Amino acid sequence: QGEELRRLRRHMQLVFQDPYGSLNPRMRILDVIAEPMIVHGVARRPRDVYDRVIELLDIVGMPHDSANRHPHAFSGGQRQRIAIARALANNPDFVVADEPVSALDVSIQAQIINLLQDLQDKLGLTYLFITHDLSIVRQVSDRIAIMYAGKLVEIAGRDDIFNDHRHPYTEALLSAIPVLDTDSTRQRIVLSGQVPSPMNPPTGCRFHTRCPLAQPRCAVDEPPLELRAPGHWAACWVR
Repeated sequence: QGEELRRLRRHMQLVFQDPYGSLNPRMRILDVIAEPMIVHGVARRPRDVYDRVIELLDIVGMPHDSANRHPHAFSGGQRQRIAIARALANNPDFVVADEPVSALDVSIQAQIINLLQDLQDKLGLTYLFITHDLSIVRQVSDRIAIMYAGKLVEIAGRDDIFNDHRHPYTEALLSAIPVLDTDSTRQRIVLSGQVPSPMNPPTGCRFHTRCPLAQPRCAVDEPPLELRAPGHWAACWVR
């Protein structure tokens, strides 16, 4: 099982949230990007490894001379490009992007998002994009899963989540998106109470302690994640 998992890891890679903490400061960028290829035996000859690193730097928009420099020489956005290049080193099918732009300036965030979308189109990648920024969610997602206190409460296509959501927590989240239209009649839903700990969750529905629609049953029985419409799942007793 260990060997099988190791082979599987070649096809699944991760882009971390913090571009400053995810790169070893003692390693050259050449070695940072080459390491996963060497570990998984994708490239063995030094020349093949070097050529692949240069190709990956090209793909993410970094100059070739970056290969011989160290992480401290780069900005946060450049480091995240290098981290993306490392994630692509083994030609993965699936990439987990864990808050990949939250540590970056707003102007740089757009560049990294555009890069990720371009790479998805060119390389046929599947992303699991983890974020709390709903504007980014709407921009990058095909399907969206909403979590509350460690539990999935709704899964649906992007348009269904934004226009036909079924869970009260999803509704509260969407109400928090800033609106530029001053004539909008949409009201912000303000939730009271503390977010429960996933390590010590309340009984029943985990959202019931803050839900404006909660009924007695919600405090006792945990609602299952059920199919409510084609491709649309929700876990709620009320809706």
